[in-house]
Amino acid sequence: MRRPAASLLALAFLAGPAMAQGLAPEERRSGAAFMGPQTQAMQADDSANPGMLWVLQGGGLWEQPGASGPSCAGCHGPAAESMRGVAARYPALDASGGRPIDVAGRVNQCRTQRQGAPALARESEELLALTTFVTHQSRGLPVAPPAEPRLDVYREAGRQMFSSRMGQLDLSCADCHEDNWNQRLAGSAVTQAHPTGYPLYRLEWQGIGSLQRRMRNCMIGVRAEPFAAGSEEFIALELYLMQRAAGMEIETPAVRP
Repeated sequence: MRRPAASLLALAFLAGPAMAQGLAPEERRSGAAFMGPQTQAMQADDSANPGMLWVLQGGGLWEQPGASGPSCAGCHGPAAESMRGVAARYPALDASGGRPIDVAGRVNQCRTQRQGAPALARESEELLALTTFVTHQSRGLPVAPPAEPRLDVYREAGRQMFSSRMGQLDLSCADCHEDNWNQRLAGSAVTQAHPTGYPLYRLEWQGIGSLQRRMRNCMIGVRAEPFAAGSEEFIALELYLMQRAAGMEIETPAVRP
């Protein structure tokens, strides 16, 4: 199956940053705007939003000590204060590695380096719960990508991947989510692909899922070989999507069909 070449990252490094603006600010719409009234109401009501179960689970894990280290709360204190606004700035630069890291990656980094606990698998219940809990603390705040020049080359790589055709269907992300948003595909709304609600609850999944899971599903849908979970390619795409959504409100946990 055709996929964007891994060399896109290398090409972006050679080309240097040349950020595209994506949709005009007045055109941007949250994915919630494309949902039916029942789904919108479910997301808006915390007592009906099934994603809140993962927020509660993550809150419990936040208080649990590690194998040989403190709990998350032991280092960071109350999440409502210490984590407020954090997810709005991720992915961010990992100073130790010189590369971007997403919220899930940072959670795992804290577990292994500070708690003496093993890293959690991507899409595992525990990692999704902790990531949802941390991101939820930024709900209602605007996406604010870090003004870090060392991230520009990764954002550019993400832009190139977003605009590159892939798979047997020979489609790019932009073909659907910029050129044909507000249309329907197999009965479902084509949204603008803003990442403001992730991790989010999908009725189709009957559970919470990450942005990378959704991007993986899109790649499979166009019959392309998906990138590996947690890969540099997925994080570069996430960086670009967050830049593209700058100023839009975090909604986690959103609800989608």
